[in-house]
Amino acid sequence: MKIVIPMAGFGTRLRPQTWSKPKPLVTVAGKPVLGHVLDMFLDLPVIDEVIFIVGYLGEQVEQYVSQAYPTLSARYVVQEEMLGQSHAIWLARDGLTGPMLMVFVDTLIETDLSGLPQEQAEAVAWVKEVPDPRRFGVAEVGPNGLVRRLVEKPQDKSNNLAVVGFYYFKEAQRLIAAIEEQMERGAQLKGEFYLADAVNIMLEKGLKMRTEPVEVWQDCGKPEALLATNRYLLENGRDNSAQAARREGVVIIPPVYVDDTAQVSESVIGPYVTVAADCVVERSLLRDTIVDAGSQIRDSMLAASLIGRDAHVSGRYRSLNVGDSSEVGFA
Repeated sequence: MKIVIPMAGFGTRLRPQTWSKPKPLVTVAGKPVLGHVLDMFLDLPVIDEVIFIVGYLGEQVEQYVSQAYPTLSARYVVQEEMLGQSHAIWLARDGLTGPMLMVFVDTLIETDLSGLPQEQAEAVAWVKEVPDPRRFGVAEVGPNGLVRRLVEKPQDKSNNLAVVGFYYFKEAQRLIAAIEEQMERGAQLKGEFYLADAVNIMLEKGLKMRTEPVEVWQDCGKPEALLATNRYLLENGRDNSAQAARREGVVIIPPVYVDDTAQVSESVIGPYVTVAADCVVERSLLRDTIVDAGSQIRDSMLAASLIGRDAHVSGRYRSLNVGDSSEVGFA
């Protein structure tokens, strides 16, 4: 099994966090988003290779993966032009054969992948019913239970079966051939080659694709979505409140994640707070907030806030979105 993860975008909706680090390395519930994505594959019996399609600040992704997942067989492909999802996969075509998973890096779902080696369908699209599908792609399913076509960003709400950005293909070569035909046809949307068009070419040629529903689909693409994902993960396995509460003079309101190396004193932490490695928090109240590694928070009251790496914040009672290596409130 090979896994392809396109992640070359600039992450503009998460700025200022993504000025100095790629979106996959934004912290949520104690580790980068990319770490949560890679952990989804632990059920797979064999991973031959993970192919990361990187762009802006891609060297940081390589550094993180080599340190956090040293046994992972990884390959890095640079997408210099933002020409879309299909183009990103096409760049990784060399050696891309046999079964593959394609996963968007801001997609966190709960699903069981252990049965994939015995999968009978030629392709699988993971889906979830949503109230308003117009900003997603949707799957049109026929009476036989197979996908008839994918529609990118539909104009109405008549079909709410959103594709969550997680796909399985039994033969990666068929997908690459469809992408090449898509490029020859010039099938683009706003200058980008979307994967849905390549999949539709495969469906036209008889691809047997089924859907796999998921109950949990967390998005990490915008600040409010990132905070919502942080809340969900803390409620579902990432809470270390009992350990964090051992610090003297600190009140912990679960759920929270406080890294062992963080120095926290005279503060109230929680609920829904992540404090990453090597942070310093003094005389502060934090609620519904993510503080990235190496940051210092003093004499502050923060809620619904994102604090980047190595940032310094003091004397504020508000919601903040502070980028890496920034200072707010220091004389």
